[in-house]
Amino acid sequence: MSRPAVTFASARRRRTAHLLAQGVLILTLVAGLNYLATSHAWRFDLSRHARHSLSAETRSYLAELAAPVTVVVTFTPDAEEDHLIQAHRDVRTLLRDYVQASASGPHGPIKVEFIDVFKNRAAAQRHGIDEPNRIFVLSENRVREIKLQDIYRIRNGETEAFTGEQAFTSAILDVTRATKQKIYFILGHGELDPNDTTPDRGLSLLAGELRLRNFDVQVVDLPTVRALPQDAALLVIAGTQGRYSPAEQELLRRHLTTQAGRILLLLQPGAPHGLDYLLDDWGVLADDVLVIDPSAEGRADTGDLVAYPAETSPPHPVVSFLFDNKIALRFGPTRVVRPDPGRSLDPGLSVLPLVGASPHAWGERSYRDRGRPTRDATDLLPPPRLSLGTASERKPPAGALPFSVRGGRLVVFGDSDWISNQRLAAGGNAMLALSAINWLADRDTQLTISPRPIERFQLSLTSAQLGRLRLTLLLALPAAAALLGLLVYWNRRR
Repeated sequence: MSRPAVTFASARRRRTAHLLAQGVLILTLVAGLNYLATSHAWRFDLSRHARHSLSAETRSYLAELAAPVTVVVTFTPDAEEDHLIQAHRDVRTLLRDYVQASASGPHGPIKVEFIDVFKNRAAAQRHGIDEPNRIFVLSENRVREIKLQDIYRIRNGETEAFTGEQAFTSAILDVTRATKQKIYFILGHGELDPNDTTPDRGLSLLAGELRLRNFDVQVVDLPTVRALPQDAALLVIAGTQGRYSPAEQELLRRHLTTQAGRILLLLQPGAPHGLDYLLDDWGVLADDVLVIDPSAEGRADTGDLVAYPAETSPPHPVVSFLFDNKIALRFGPTRVVRPDPGRSLDPGLSVLPLVGASPHAWGERSYRDRGRPTRDATDLLPPPRLSLGTASERKPPAGALPFSVRGGRLVVFGDSDWISNQRLAAGGNAMLALSAINWLADRDTQLTISPRPIERFQLSLTSAQLGRLRLTLLLALPAAAALLGLLVYWNRRR
């Protein structure tokens, strides 16, 4: 029996069937691979410094979120400024990692919304947002804003590192806390009151800012209590006009030492405070002087004393942003508050200046005398620059533990007027107040998350080299593809 003749038509149909079968097999392979990738995804970060990976600490927090979280971002990719466009890219990339890492948590993945407040007014109004270039982290009825300076480390106008993971993890932990952190303002000795709305003696503006940041602001009348609140995240003593009794000083000292408490103490020149033993225990010296600075560098047009972030290396976390961006402060009458040069050598005690006066300032010891103050040898003179604020922290040795043990923190300023209603908005005062409170209340989150370095690459080409590169891209690559096609065609024709 003879075989049927193979015609060109039948060969063409067979080849077509083979091609269709190959196409179906390729599509099936691609679909199967995509299914596997969707159901069983693996991710490897091969970038330098693991730029695209969340830290193990952040992932552990996200796996056990106590409440659902929504992040609302109003940065847009079509902003007019390059740094805002880059911020949108960095935040979008980072939040994609947060969504993926929180997907297996008890409350599901973190919800992320990118909103253009000008094009999507309804969504913006639903969250009560009417300004672009802002970031909010929400959970139930708690809100925390993340500012642009929180996600970048900026020095002299140049972006040095991306600190977005630290900022977002801190905000998420803050809004998912079951209870608000409580800040108690101590009253009973003529201190400034957070419920007072007067310009010079009120702290209502600061209290409002703290409530917006999920703090519970309370007051405690110290002379009428026998114990300090056990749930205090921070105690604030602002502008005491009277002397604390030894018993009251002991309450505050024990709060710092035995309970690893936090105190923000704002003194006034000429007002006795009765806290000398407490300050001595924490290596801080509050000199009974009045800072005088007649120079243009140290005196504002309003008569306020101009203060500057202290020049320490590295800058203290409370003033690092102010120092990097050279933001000045506005103080009222101020005494000197500095690290005590005669303090005991306690290896666990760290005492650093925060704010200093200009090089022309001095500490006037005879400021109670009438007449124009004059600089003489009896006064407190620089160098170094006179310190107007000091931070002290006691860290117990961690030993072999992979984390630091919580210790007490104390921040002391030689003036309280700079946080009052009339001065809070001047210069960098509000930023300094909130930064000091965040550090004291652990809002800086003692996370071991390192900033991600920003690497810059620059390609330098001459005009001739750029011309050759252009010709290569426009002509050489298409020509190579065409030559490869001709070779394939020639082989099939043979």
